[in-house]
Amino acid sequence: MDLFAPKHLLLILLIVLLVFGGKKLKTLGSDLGGAFRGFKKAMSDGENEEQAKQIQGPAVKDAEFPDVAPAKPQATPESKPASHA
Repeated sequence: MDLFAPKHLLLILLIVLLVFGGKKLKTLGSDLGGAFRGFKKAMSDGENEEQAKQIQGPAVKDAEFPDVAPAKPQATPESKPASHA
């Protein structure tokens, strides 16, 4: 006897329909479909960003958080210590 025979699946579907009701199943289905669409969109957006990074190369800097090197103090005659002879 096969567990997933068409008769068994129909009986399971009927029981689920009786327990949850048609309206609840419809909202569950639409929520589940929206979740799948959002997941697929996020996956494709991630792939597109990764491809864009490979095309642009590592020289691209973030405008919001630029890499700023600490400024080195320049030697001026005023800032040099006086030598005592």
